[in-house]
Amino acid sequence: MIGSPNDNRPVREMPPAEQTRAALVHAALKLFGRNGFDGTSTRAIAAEAKANIGSIAYHFGGKEGLRLAAADHIVETIRAVAATAFGDPGAEVPADPEAARAQLFTALERMVSFVVARPEAGEIVQFVLRELSRPTAALDRIYDGVFEPLHRRLCLIWEQATGEPAESERTRLTVFTLIGQVIYFRIGREAVMRRMGWQRIGEAEAARVAATAKDNLGAILAARARPRGLPDNK
Repeated sequence: MIGSPNDNRPVREMPPAEQTRAALVHAALKLFGRNGFDGTSTRAIAAEAKANIGSIAYHFGGKEGLRLAAADHIVETIRAVAATAFGDPGAEVPADPEAARAQLFTALERMVSFVVARPEAGEIVQFVLRELSRPTAALDRIYDGVFEPLHRRLCLIWEQATGEPAESERTRLTVFTLIGQVIYFRIGREAVMRRMGWQRIGEAEAARVAATAKDNLGAILAARARPRGLPDNK
């Protein structure tokens, strides 16, 4: 295959200051999630990032500013993942039920691919779990930036797929259930590997998880398609 004239263009590197900032954010995300905010010193963050300790105050104003920057990084990362399933966040929800159902399956598959298989997802989940147990302004940013809007969008897609009102209690709980089954495979990772006899959870294992999660989604959609009170065929 003949390469394009642009194939050999040098990749633009971030300026040193941007590299330092990004390294500090990643280090903070990792250490805050592992050790907690109070259990992590600025010295430890600087050492993890291989940066001067003074750069934390320079870039973020201090440790709290760095926590907020880590939260913003989580928002940006999850939004990018969601875009692969939903496209433009401002795009209209599919009006056709079949298209809406297809988007639900795609969203679930992308969610599994990121949460279960990608290493950085572990650091994000640990950070978020810490915030959920002791909420701060960082959780507010994550909730307002991704949790609420993405959950609301999935509810709207569910409405188009099933006819059930997006803001009904049943729909909102159903969407939480769909998300929760995926998150378990990250927070319960060690237990899953032991019980399944897996040495690791990579792309192949994540694909099996995705297939099962999609089976669950299909079963829920099929059950909701039956009139209320109509028993399963057994």
